Amino acid sequence: MSKKTTGKVRRSKLFSHLKDAAARLNAATKGPRRALYAIRRLRWLAQAASAAVSNGYLAGFARMKIYSGATKRFCVPGLNCYSCPGALFACPLGSLQAELASGEVRLPLYTLGFLFAFGAVLGRFVCGWLCPFGLVQDLIYKIPAPKKLRRLPGDRGLVMLRYLLLALLCILLPLTVVNIVGQGSPWFCKVVCPAGTLGAGLPLVLFGEGYADAAGIWFAIKVSTLVVILVLAALTYRPFCRYLCPLGAIYGLFNPISLVRLKFDRGKCISCGACERVCKLNISPHLTPGSTECIRCGDCVAVCPTRALYGLPRAGGQKGRVQEAGK
Repeated sequence: MSKKTTGKVRRSKLFSHLKDAAARLNAATKGPRRALYAIRRLRWLAQAASAAVSNGYLAGFARMKIYSGATKRFCVPGLNCYSCPGALFACPLGSLQAELASGEVRLPLYTLGFLFAFGAVLGRFVCGWLCPFGLVQDLIYKIPAPKKLRRLPGDRGLVMLRYLLLALLCILLPLTVVNIVGQGSPWFCKVVCPAGTLGAGLPLVLFGEGYADAAGIWFAIKVSTLVVILVLAALTYRPFCRYLCPLGAIYGLFNPISLVRLKFDRGKCISCGACERVCKLNISPHLTPGSTECIRCGDCVAVCPTRALYGLPRAGGQKGRVQEAGK
């Protein structure tokens, strides 16, 4: 056999090996990709449905009037501004501040019970699946950017901000900064809350009668805060949830013990790193499945090839993926 013919045979064998390797790689990754896309679609649908239920009073948007019916006495688990024209229910964080600022010397038993109940059952699953402002950030993050950031500079210190805001703006100031009749203000809603600015402040000021005249320095501060958060949301995943949300701070405390939580079977883990690579919050799910930062999105569960991570919704089947990949 000539050298030329021998070279062709070798190249043919090489291309055949490469083709087989590509086929095996595709077989190993097709299942996880499909599962990941499926769980993300399911999560977006759940968030959209939650937003529709929470803010489904269309007549309020048409008239630019705040609904004050009987359902406003009840909370929904995610951020949902009371003053949004479409809001049918109250926000647990706003209710907590309102009760503490009422001037009455009593514990906010209803709101605390509500938060503890949802925290004990779902933890930060609420953040990942039920919070309308989480959906807003998810959609903003899909906007193309020159470079997406895994974390912001000073991430370790920034994650403590939500606990500081919870203690200062949601508890201490509503209790202590009071007017002449002994009533305080919902300071987080008044100064920071971007969900309230987007869903209530801007629509009412822009399209409602008389609201523009009442808008002052606090409204300007809130609009500026919203703009900064939305810009950051295009660069890094869910900056408000990660660094600023007091409601997420409360639910996060329940992550290690909630009924719906991420679980890890060390015996099944093959240390492939797929869960770390897919996590947009820069968590190591196999090392800290009970992390207070985790919003229970389910991405890591979807891509785990051995089902070592489990306990969260899983869309699409993955049976036989490892065996198929190893053929």
